[in-house]
Amino acid sequence: MDQKKISTVIFGCGNVVMGDDGYGPAVIDELNSRYELPEGVEAIDVGTCVREHLFDYVLSAEGRPDRIIILDAVDFPDRKPGDVFLIDTSAIPPKKIHDFSLHQFPTVNLLVELEQHTGIRVYILAAQVECIPEEITPGLSPAVSAAVSVACEKVLQILSEKS
Repeated sequence: MDQKKISTVIFGCGNVVMGDDGYGPAVIDELNSRYELPEGVEAIDVGTCVREHLFDYVLSAEGRPDRIIILDAVDFPDRKPGDVFLIDTSAIPPKKIHDFSLHQFPTVNLLVELEQHTGIRVYILAAQVECIPEEITPGLSPAVSAAVSVACEKVLQILSEKS
C-alpha cells in the first residue's frame, strides 16, 4: 500500500461543550466540510488531546510533516472577541514559556523545541474568546463564530506559502 506524505497537519484544539473554547474544532469542521484541502494536508479535531497527536506525527515512521498549524482559543487582555491572529512561538517571552497555555495544552516550549530541533514550522492561529463558561455551554459566541471563516481563509493563506 502506497501512503502519501503528509506535508501539513492542522490540529483544532478545544472543548466543543465549553463555549468559545470550541473554536479549534469548529474551524476543522469548516475546513473539512467546505474546502478542498491540498494533497498532503490533514485537518484533525484533536479536542483536548493535542499532545498525543503531536508525538504521533513527530515520531511517525512515514516522516514528519513540514508544517503544523494549531488552532486554539485564547484570552488575551489586549484583543477583541473574534480577533484571529498568529502567535509566533519565538515571540513568547522566556519567562512565560512554562506557564503560557493555549488551552492548557502542550507547553509552548514543546512547540519551540519542535521548530528548533526538527525543522517543522509551527503556526499557532488563535482566536480571542468572548467568554469561556464556567459550566457546560455548547456553542460559540457570535464573535468567535464569525472568526471561524476568517481562520479558514488564514489557514488557506498559510497553505499557499512555500514551506
